[in-house]
Order: sequence, then C-alpha cells, then structure tokens
Amino acid sequence: MASSGRRQAQAERIGAQNLMRTIPNIELSNGSAIPQVGLGVLRVANDQTASVVRSALEVGYRHIDTAAGYDNEAGVGQGLAQAGYASGPKRSELWLTTKLKDSEQGYDSALAAFDRQLGLLQTDYVDMYMIHWPTPFNWRSGQTWKAFDRLRSEGRVASLGVCNFLPEHLERLYAETGEYPVINQIELHPTWQQRETVSYCKEHGIAVEAYSPLARGADLEAGGGVIEAIAQQHRVSPAQVILRWHIENGTIIIPKSVHHNRQQDNLNLFDFSLSESEHASIDALDSPKRAGHDPLTFTYA
Repeated sequence: MASSGRRQAQAERIGAQNLMRTIPNIELSNGSAIPQVGLGVLRVANDQTASVVRSALEVGYRHIDTAAGYDNEAGVGQGLAQAGYASGPKRSELWLTTKLKDSEQGYDSALAAFDRQLGLLQTDYVDMYMIHWPTPFNWRSGQTWKAFDRLRSEGRVASLGVCNFLPEHLERLYAETGEYPVINQIELHPTWQQRETVSYCKEHGIAVEAYSPLARGADLEAGGGVIEAIAQQHRVSPAQVILRWHIENGTIIIPKSVHHNRQQDNLNLFDFSLSESEHASIDALDSPKRAGHDPLTFTYA
C-alpha cells in the first residue's frame, strides 16, 4: 500500500511538471511573463483557501489571483507558506496577484493597505497589484497609481494592473499618470465578450485577463448545445472548450475551482485545438448581458 501511494504521488508530481511545461506565458508590456492560466479564489472561504491553494500548486498552477476584497489573503498566504512558495527559491516560480479594496483607494491609504496585505500573504512582494474597480463616481485612480508606482520603485510590486476598466477609464488614468496598466482584468466569456474594451487594450499594449471565464458556469449551456457539441467532437468537457477558446484568443484566464480534479481539468487545455468554424460558433454567442457588475456604478469592498 505504501509503495502504491508513493507511485501515485510520483505520478502526480510528473503530471504537474508536464503541465507547467505546456502552460504558456503571456509577455507583458513591461517585459514580465505571466502564466496564461491561473487559479482564482473569489468566494473561497478563508479557512478553506490554504488547502485550495496547496492543491493547485500540486497540480501545477504557478499563478494565484486573490484580492483584499475576497477576505482570503490570509488563507492564500498560509497555503503558499505551507507549500514552500511564499519565500525562498520557489517564490520566483510563482506569479501572485492581489488587488486593493476600493474603499482604500488614494495615496496614503493604498500604501497602508498594501503593508497589511503583504503581511497576510506572508511574502516580500507581489507580482501584480491591481486597482479593483474604477469607481468613476469617486475617482481616485490617479493618486492610487502614484502609490502603486512607489511600491514598484521599492521592489515590493513588480507589475501594475487594473480590473474592470473601460476605455474611458484607461484614457483618464493615462492622462493623469502617463502610463497604461500592463493588464486589465475584466469579466469576459462567450456571452459577454467586451469587444470594444478588448480592442482598446490590444491597441495600447494592455494584456487582457478574464475573470468569470465560464460566466460562473452559465455559458456551459450557451447557444442551445453549441458548446456541448464542440466538446463531444474533441472528447473534452464544455468547460475545457470555453477555456481553450480563451487560450487561443490570447487571453489570460483565472478559472476558479476548489476541487483537485477540476483544477487539473482546467489546466488540460493544450492537447486539442478549435477549428475556425468552432471559433466562429463560440464568437457568435456574444450577447448584451453580463453576469457580473457594471463598472460605471459598482464598488467592491
């Protein structure tokens, strides 16, 4: 029994190593490289997050995405520390993203918030720090960005990004700071493709990262069976079809799963490809209805 357990553990390690070799990096405008597939931890309870993060690292993830507003940065930090990725040689193998609470935007408040967040994450730096929502009705992104720039100059943040910014917000940020973010993380999935925002980002060297890449599961049945038919053709799951569509579009994705097997499935995207007609079928699923919140009116935490 012990020998069988060791063989299984060895097989899992080899599998994780193979996955890491196949997960491509997306090169950002500042020269950094981010793994195209990461693990999102939105709506994962803090007391469950450490085990979810450990599981993901075992499977082969090297990109973890969290936020102050998720209230689970402590759990992420515990998971990273327990797996040996919070510091030491393994830290350089990991891409770690977190985000500022909207209520803590501003220069001094952002600096104080980051100190707290870094302590919870149990690490010396993060690879990406993001403004979570633009809050145009209470705009403080310019001053917040100046705080972010200071953190970057101190070596505690490697790359600066934003979430949920529309072209008008990106324009305003650039006008105030002279800089675009290297990533804009937005809600993006087959039924909410945000083509105008994606086009603007590509024109200005901003990488696009999709949260809710499956529309929280709603898009698995989109189009009256379109996704399912493509999945059957390739002998994969509907989720893998949608995630592969994102991959082939050059989008960074952070699918969430707390289950070990599903975490593996969400990385097994690189042994099949979609045809042009399959891409067109998925592209045609675009609709005017989002699954999440409106950046013009919403604030989070």
